[in-house]
Amino acid sequence: MVEPLHPLPHLQERQPAIWRNAASTENPEWLIQMENVLEVLNQGIVVMNDHREILFANSRFLEMTCLSSQDLQDSGPSRLYSAQEWEFLMQQGDVALKAGQNRYAFVLPRKDGSRLPVIVSSRVLRNSGTQFGIITFTDISEQVRAEDQLRSANDRLQQRQIEIEADLRLAVLVQNSLAPKSLSWDNITVDSFYHPVHWIGGDFVLVNSQIHEHVSLLVGDVSGHGIGSALIANRIYSDMTVQLRSGMPFVDMFAELNRFLIEDLPGSEMFVTLAAARIDVQRRQMVFAGAGHPPAMLARGGQNPVLLESRSMIVGVVPEAVDLSASVEVPLEPDDRIVFYTDGITEVFNARGEMLGIEGVREIVRKASILPAQQMKQRILEDVAAWRSGPPTDDVSLTLVHVR
Repeated sequence: MVEPLHPLPHLQERQPAIWRNAASTENPEWLIQMENVLEVLNQGIVVMNDHREILFANSRFLEMTCLSSQDLQDSGPSRLYSAQEWEFLMQQGDVALKAGQNRYAFVLPRKDGSRLPVIVSSRVLRNSGTQFGIITFTDISEQVRAEDQLRSANDRLQQRQIEIEADLRLAVLVQNSLAPKSLSWDNITVDSFYHPVHWIGGDFVLVNSQIHEHVSLLVGDVSGHGIGSALIANRIYSDMTVQLRSGMPFVDMFAELNRFLIEDLPGSEMFVTLAAARIDVQRRQMVFAGAGHPPAMLARGGQNPVLLESRSMIVGVVPEAVDLSASVEVPLEPDDRIVFYTDGITEVFNARGEMLGIEGVREIVRKASILPAQQMKQRILEDVAAWRSGPPTDDVSLTLVHVR
């Protein structure tokens, strides 16, 4: 029975290796005729008889194994492999005998003890009642090396991904720490919701109240999503915290931010929309200012909400973006609700491709304003989600101020 040829080690000589042992007969005629063809192939070729004697090995095989013809003649195939390797080869030989052929990835032992990755193709040939094994060895060391390099690169990328995700989790904690919690005093309540479309985003809400009767609030939306927007948002948050506490007029705050974006971050193409309010609870008075931001809404028990429009342009685009009369005074009444939000609330689409828009949000706010104030924010979010087809595509921020 012929067993499929099994890998043997490499050689440097460029000459065919044709031999037989003392008990073997002359090489068959078909093999003698094929020797020249087999010799010029770029694959290692070995031909064996049914006594596992090597009848022919081309010079490419000798190069692959680094063996000489004499080395190959002196060493049987089983001596070149470990016991486990040889057992595997015997199993593959059984497959070839049953199916007439077999193909698998394995290794070819070399004279120095190393292993060359190869594809082994075994075929059984029957001629004049005798079986011969023709085994082809294709060098795949470059492919294996490339796969190892790719695997190593993937491992490094995976490790880097783990590090990035750890950094992002920390960034999320930092940004969440800047988001206002639900705040409640005797005469005023502030309730906020924030959800970035990615891990972190560019929306931010700043609430400051050194004296509970005077509450300052700033809602902003930095263009874009992700890390860049979050970095800008955090810088603005820090700067404007100081400015709000100092009582700086909104016009000056907007102008300073506009200058920062244009002069200190040239080429960043970052812009920001803003809505700001200072509420004097005792006097029932609010100063409001907006810069390119969706209008805030003043809601009163089932009435159509009053829109508080921005007078200034988006900041960060042109030097003259801020209107000198940006701030307006708005009288307040008991149980007034002021709704601040970003365009992640308005720019949502239903299954028909229709955008909710300002008027759609206005209607949602009107219906929700008949509810107790503590339920109003959640109803707005639920109605916006009911309109939206699919998951959010932008950062979502909603803040509800209730003047009791």
